[in-house]
Amino acid sequence: MAMVAVADPDSEFSGTKNVEEKHRIDEARLAAWMKANVEDFEGSLQLSQFKGGQSNPTYRIDTPRRAYVLRRKPFGKLLPSAHAVDREYRVINALHRQGFPVPKTFGLCSTDEVIGSHFYVMALVEGRIFWNQQLPSVHRQERWPIYVSEIQTLAKLHNFDPASIGLGDYGRPGNYFARQVDRWTKQYRASETQTVPEMERLIDWLPRTVPQQSRVSVVHGDYRLDNMVYAAGAPEVIAVLDWELSTLGDPLADFTYLLMQWVSSSPGRASLHGSDLTDLNIPDMQQAIEIYCNATSRTEVANLDWYFAYNLFRIAAISQGIAGRVRDGTASSARAQEAAGRVGPVAKLAWQYAARAGAH
Repeated sequence: MAMVAVADPDSEFSGTKNVEEKHRIDEARLAAWMKANVEDFEGSLQLSQFKGGQSNPTYRIDTPRRAYVLRRKPFGKLLPSAHAVDREYRVINALHRQGFPVPKTFGLCSTDEVIGSHFYVMALVEGRIFWNQQLPSVHRQERWPIYVSEIQTLAKLHNFDPASIGLGDYGRPGNYFARQVDRWTKQYRASETQTVPEMERLIDWLPRTVPQQSRVSVVHGDYRLDNMVYAAGAPEVIAVLDWELSTLGDPLADFTYLLMQWVSSSPGRASLHGSDLTDLNIPDMQQAIEIYCNATSRTEVANLDWYFAYNLFRIAAISQGIAGRVRDGTASSARAQEAAGRVGPVAKLAWQYAARAGAH
């Protein structure tokens, strides 16, 4: 039998690359800022750019003593309220003080004069990032605890009282889903490049059917497997990344978004949809719900079809925002064009769940 070399399934997204020409920044100015603002910073620096992600450009900073991560706003015209790196910095700081797994921060720059935009610097957390949700790169027995850690880490976030950790004013009062539907409708309209009939129906139906909110917590806004770092030698989450969409809201927004990997395929990232989960040794959706409910003292998660319709609507709106950035020349990933093409198919799937939830 011939031997065939198989590429690392996560390698397309993992690691770094040379900084793209359009994302280059003034390294001398950055080094001067870090010397003045980052405790124990020493020496020269070398920049590279992380491959993953389509939103805020993210850089690795290597120095003779240690490595850092820099998150910045994209270049060019931006949608209102988008890419608020100062909010990311604030929530990471607050959660780090509580022992929640996030990177340590070193400084926030709230001026464009250093690198052309606002940015912040945090520690580089070394570990494993899994882009393929079926976890082909780990042993079968490790997959179940990897998912348990993912779900229980989210439960830990949702169990914090926002006011008690200094985040009582991190979001607006009122029904979170109502605000989110309004927000993503506006973002969708601001970057609209075509008419999608299912999006029009969802924009009409979702606000009229919003579930009642029973709890308020810090919500991550994009909680999924590839936005966390696992320990190199254990199935343990050691850092949750990418807090750009975080706010105060209904914790079921995060959890039902996480459940989407069980019910829909994710282009570019192998999902759990249609997989033999028993063979893979990965919890099925009902088992995932039980793990979360046990950790948050809930009895059930109801109205799943509505939540799935909402989450897919939101994904379609985000994809449309990426399409708008392609149009405006500010998208930060080669995959942005592909994401733009997902708007119609995702909206159709969202409407299917809306119909199951009673829409007509």
